[in-house]
Amino acid sequence: MQNKGLVKLFAVLFGLVSIYQLSFTFKNNQIDNDAKTYAESRYEAPEEVNEAEIRYTDSIANVEAYNIGVASFTGKEVKEKAMNLGLDLKGGLNVILQISVRDILYGLSNNSKDPAFNKALADAIEIQKDAQESYLESFFEAWESVKGDQKLASPDIFANKDMEGVIELDMTDGEVRDKLEEKVDESIVSAFEVLRKRIDQFGVTSPNIQRLGNSGRVLVELPGVKDVKRATELITTTAQLQFWDVEKGQTLGSFFSEANEILKVKLGVDNDVAESTETADSTQTVDSTDVDADSTIDDLLGETSADSTATDQVNPIFDLFAPVQSFGLFAIKAEDQATFKSYMQMPEVRAALPTELRFTNFAFGLPSIDDETGLETVDVYALKGNRDNEPELSGGVVTDARQSYNQINEPTVSMQMNAKGAKIWEAMTGRANQQGTQIAIVLDDIVYSAPTASSGAISGGNTEISGNFNVKEAEDLANVLRAGKLPARAEIIQADQVGPSLGQEAIESGTKSFLIALSLVLIWMILYYGKAGIFADIALLLNILLIFGVLSGLGAVLTLPGLAGIVLTIGMSVDANVLIFERIREEIGKGKSQKEAVKDGFANALSSILDANITTGLTALILFVFGTGPIKGFATTLLIGIVTSLFTAIFITRLLVDWYVNSGKSLDFSTSITKNLFKNNNINFIGKRKVAYVISGVLILISLGSLFTNKLDQGIDFVGGRTYQVRFDQAVSSEKVAQDLTAKFNSVEVKTIGGDNQLKISTKYKVDENSVEVDEEVKTMLFEGLQPYLPNGLTFKNFSEGNSDIGIVLSSKVSPTIADDIKRESLLAVLGSLIVVFLYILFRFKKWQFSLGAVAAVFHDVIIVLGIFSLLYKFMPFSMEIDQAFIAAILTVIGYSLNDTVVVFDRIREVLAERLGFKGGVNINSAVNSTLSRTLNTSLTTLVVLLAMFIFGAESLRGLLFALIVGVVVGTYSSVFIATPLMYDTLKNKGIDPTKEDEDKL
Repeated sequence: MQNKGLVKLFAVLFGLVSIYQLSFTFKNNQIDNDAKTYAESRYEAPEEVNEAEIRYTDSIANVEAYNIGVASFTGKEVKEKAMNLGLDLKGGLNVILQISVRDILYGLSNNSKDPAFNKALADAIEIQKDAQESYLESFFEAWESVKGDQKLASPDIFANKDMEGVIELDMTDGEVRDKLEEKVDESIVSAFEVLRKRIDQFGVTSPNIQRLGNSGRVLVELPGVKDVKRATELITTTAQLQFWDVEKGQTLGSFFSEANEILKVKLGVDNDVAESTETADSTQTVDSTDVDADSTIDDLLGETSADSTATDQVNPIFDLFAPVQSFGLFAIKAEDQATFKSYMQMPEVRAALPTELRFTNFAFGLPSIDDETGLETVDVYALKGNRDNEPELSGGVVTDARQSYNQINEPTVSMQMNAKGAKIWEAMTGRANQQGTQIAIVLDDIVYSAPTASSGAISGGNTEISGNFNVKEAEDLANVLRAGKLPARAEIIQADQVGPSLGQEAIESGTKSFLIALSLVLIWMILYYGKAGIFADIALLLNILLIFGVLSGLGAVLTLPGLAGIVLTIGMSVDANVLIFERIREEIGKGKSQKEAVKDGFANALSSILDANITTGLTALILFVFGTGPIKGFATTLLIGIVTSLFTAIFITRLLVDWYVNSGKSLDFSTSITKNLFKNNNINFIGKRKVAYVISGVLILISLGSLFTNKLDQGIDFVGGRTYQVRFDQAVSSEKVAQDLTAKFNSVEVKTIGGDNQLKISTKYKVDENSVEVDEEVKTMLFEGLQPYLPNGLTFKNFSEGNSDIGIVLSSKVSPTIADDIKRESLLAVLGSLIVVFLYILFRFKKWQFSLGAVAAVFHDVIIVLGIFSLLYKFMPFSMEIDQAFIAAILTVIGYSLNDTVVVFDRIREVLAERLGFKGGVNINSAVNSTLSRTLNTSLTTLVVLLAMFIFGAESLRGLLFALIVGVVVGTYSSVFIATPLMYDTLKNKGIDPTKEDEDKL
């Protein structure tokens, strides 16, 4: 091998980078454990413990928490760089939201009463139930059916005052359609930005929000979120944009002084202690940051001097002030928002407000971080309220907003209002100009901007908002303003909720199965290949380090199926080493020296290794494209594992083997037990193909018969509905629970899953309604129906969130609409992988017979796996539902089966080239026999890994793992007895067959 120095350099660098990346994960786990220890030592109630944990982590968010000598990192930076754990490992909430395009269209029409228009909106909803197109496409289809002589560019529909300049009266429906597509897309973008900002403010570690294609669907993942109800309300409520007049700081100076004294008394601050502190510290040098803080207070109070001895006063309000510039009254630390808000809500403090200011509301701006100190602060604003707490102007009057540039090319925001809004806006800007005050732009109670009206009253409703913006900030503000016009609801059409206890169990069981599987593989390689197995083990351990390092470095989310993908990669990654070692053993058997055998063995195995991994990689890539959430995580780890496995097997193992051989030591690539194993095999596989056809034919007929009669246990991913995994403190009868719940829901399915104290409950009750209220209604009915089986004193909150390890530990919801989409995408994923692999094999082997044999074998494997699931799902003690995870298993079976088949085909191609032709199957038999050791070795290794995961892993993965176990067994069989014989039987020229008579006798 050439460039050994370069390989060593890359191996060391990749290893160090992976260790560096993973060090943040270990440090973050230490911080989390410290936070948990701190919280549990002070509180007992789960809610208080959770709040204390959050306070602890917040307290070190902007201070040094990790120092590696050459660099240091804050607690926040450590969390950002640590490996992200998915929902199923950490607990939390995963939802897919559908932003209502129907609401957007209705809002753009200015709530039109036109009968034809409203009928088209309603008909589009019905069309959507069976359609795969967007709602907008369904609306246009419905409109064509009901419009008559009506036009979309009608004053009663879209050519209204709010859409002036966008939709003109002379436009055709086609032209209006183009404009509507633009406006709907803008509205979805705005809604997406509002959701993103809400989630950023929610304080969840490593949240994920992404728009799914060009649809109105948004994926939101909130791992670790504790208050699920609050989270769902946060992401489903309609945006509330408001414009408020802002009070000047000078008008509130005396109020804050009086409020501070009131709080001293109420909070029990000892003035004597405060005075003694001042005296003791009066001779110390005043820090510049304290001077800045005093200056901020002076500006607020309208004073021009301050006593330098008062720098350490114990003042409940003034001590919250942060020493940074503020565009509001003042700035406070972001972590002190709740404290300040609680102070301002105290009746005694509110009573101190002057009569003319008694309705004043206090709001916070967006957080900002000081580049030098790392201090995170928020500005505080005083909004002029009223008795009804209603703003003078709401966001519904905004007709458009865009990021633009002023005359000196600085980013600005251009905003347009309708006639009603323009009149009120003129009055508000006129007052702000005369009084020298600001107007706050408030979305969801957060002040996004507070501009002044320096040029006087603004008439006409067209406004340019300028400030110290960069382009991104200007775009964000434009999105916020457009959201004010957005009446769209965001409905949850798919949701998965995992309780924290189940997530912790998943981590423990996943880690246990991972270590057991790894240990078994490491031991097996040494038992089978001796010293060479040790080198393969070193490469495997480096491979695992690289997989986790890459995952951490990419910011990828590690899920339970993802962990299964890593463990499966361990089993499959030894395949490359097995291929190499088997080829070296063959070369040694030919009488070659060790050095020559090693060189030729690696060279001869390379083609098979690449072909096998590329076919598996193609199926994983399709899974990545079509999958979402945990399934995408499974595909991600599989893809990364394939790449790192190739690197470690081809380069690292070669490096170690060359080093050992070049040192003059003997390396046998076997042990005394395995030295002659599978040598001199002479099985007539082609001759036995008819027997294999009969066996497979019978299995396929039984499978198809069961699929048509017994069918499959389709999960809610494919049929829609709500599913809850409920844990009890004692064993319960699924039949009795089903009887009790049927009275509540009419239709319910109850299964025992895992132990006798755990049930999986599914219902289609109100499956078409996606509101948060209906979700809570179903949970409440479930809670009431299960009362006889629940411990006394268990609250609904603890039951619904599974905080006490009793109650709902896992819940899922899928609407019928998205269930159809999942079914369609799953079918496309399977068919797409078959087509892509068919074409790849055709390209590599130049004969369509090879492609046909490989694809036929895959169909054979898939049908038998489906048949076994259909036959056994009523009897197995674990869930065998057909869901997205099962589709991931099917695609993995396809990849594994193809991997096996391609290795066999690769050897057949090599033997045919050496021996000039098929010779009636003799050369095919020779090729298959020569790969038998590799085929069985790899299959057994993979099975050992899967069985370890199946026995010791998480309950939720049992169905997926069972499918993989069946798939590996059937796939190994089909690569030898189905793919190869079918390829042979479809050949026109099979060559001379000198053993024809013998074959006919078999």
